[in-house]
Amino acid sequence: MTHLADRCQTGGVTAVSTDITDALENQFGLADRLVDEGALQNSVRRFAERGIVLPTFAQLADPSTVDPNLVGDADPQGADARNLWRVHWYNDLAGNRVSVPDHVVLTKVLTGIDSPIIVVFGDRFPMITAHKVLAAYSCLAPRVVTGQFDPTRHRAIWPSTGNYARGGIAISRIMASRGVAILPEGMSQERFDWLDRWCENPAEDVIRTHGTESNVKEIYDACNELALDSDNFVLNQFSEFGNHLGHYNVTGRALSHVFEHVRSSSGRDLRLAAFTSATGSAGTIAAGDRLKDEYGTKIVAVEALECPTMLENGYGEHNIQGIGDKHIPLIHNVMNTDVVVAISDRSTDELDVLFNTDAGRRLLADRVGIDQSLIEALSHFGFSAICNTLAAIKTARLLDLGADDALITVATDGGALYPSERAKTLATKYNGELSDADAAAIFGEHLANVSTENMIEMTEADRRRVFNLGYYTWVEQQGTPFELFEERRHQSFWRNLRRYVDIWDTMIVEFNDRVAAS
Repeated sequence: MTHLADRCQTGGVTAVSTDITDALENQFGLADRLVDEGALQNSVRRFAERGIVLPTFAQLADPSTVDPNLVGDADPQGADARNLWRVHWYNDLAGNRVSVPDHVVLTKVLTGIDSPIIVVFGDRFPMITAHKVLAAYSCLAPRVVTGQFDPTRHRAIWPSTGNYARGGIAISRIMASRGVAILPEGMSQERFDWLDRWCENPAEDVIRTHGTESNVKEIYDACNELALDSDNFVLNQFSEFGNHLGHYNVTGRALSHVFEHVRSSSGRDLRLAAFTSATGSAGTIAAGDRLKDEYGTKIVAVEALECPTMLENGYGEHNIQGIGDKHIPLIHNVMNTDVVVAISDRSTDELDVLFNTDAGRRLLADRVGIDQSLIEALSHFGFSAICNTLAAIKTARLLDLGADDALITVATDGGALYPSERAKTLATKYNGELSDADAAAIFGEHLANVSTENMIEMTEADRRRVFNLGYYTWVEQQGTPFELFEERRHQSFWRNLRRYVDIWDTMIVEFNDRVAAS
């Protein structure tokens, strides 16, 4: 079988070194074969004992192909293996299957632009009410069915700034396998409260590293220390290509479906002009690669203004929880990125207060003229969702988009994860309570006059600059083979990745058959 590491070049095919092939399989989860039969047998026994059936990526991309009775009466927020069949975008808030992913279309009355902005809700995902459970599944499932991860032996290490670690802990618990969450100590209290409930031994299995959203290096250092024990298995979302592939296939298809639904119901010949995504681990932004393939959609990478890494090789601290900065993830297809936007955490903090307080909702209803259904929908925008939406507004202005140019983005989680952060903002900025005048000021500053400052339309030189910045993290610090790092410049590398999904799906089906027969 030809490996991904064989890349076509002018004059023929150049086979890269065995070191790269080994790195792709062992470091980054790209196995296309059974690696360890003994580990696989252990997984088969464990899954048979627990009644676990793994969905394929194709089934998660199109749940209409799956019998809804497989979910049965499973509590969407419980540690039930049947919730694996909900690890997709086609759920409502109660966990019921829907025909089109839940979404909202934002119009000029709120955004101030003619272009519609489509926001697809991530808080419909099971167990963690955030879409990062899909990323966790996408990283772990291939490791299980290729015999790399043994749930009877390994501790799954989940480095994150919050939601990915929670998704990993949820799936680990379903498998009766010990999971360890690593996340910065400054993340929202709601994340830690959830981990305390789900981890069997939170004192040992929740590792709080220094800092906040931008302190990713400290997370990597903790992972490297744990990796010295062979029983610890690090599933690093920032470098696991399963994260990229899961979102390309599952999230990309879901967003395409939503867009087609909006286009057909709008009565207009809408064009999908842009997709905005805060980079974080750079998993979600892989959906943009698929949308570009299908529609020519521009891919907009978003970061915090307080830590403008892509924009100007900058650094700093910020509070847009869900987007880690100060580095370039290995799985970010930088050379396919079209626009970079920086959004201030002042905007996300204060708009979160506007969307979730009585004074804010009064202003939106009475003075802005927004209907109650949209006001309710805004409560399902977490910090990164607000960030993504502001980036869409800025992108429409920068690219001079019109009424027939739609933009799409995701609300990765909802406002329910941030009451503690909201209380901090109210206490420090508004004496504990938002007034009508405060609400008007927030709307005026952060929504009524969105500018095109702090953003660039990427040239080839910009792409090279951002790509090169990743060298220091991945080659110098984390030991990624240099030749593999360089291969990522070429779109052929990313296209060739996609063959793994069909291989993994075949292996998932074979694995499930072995579980059923045992």
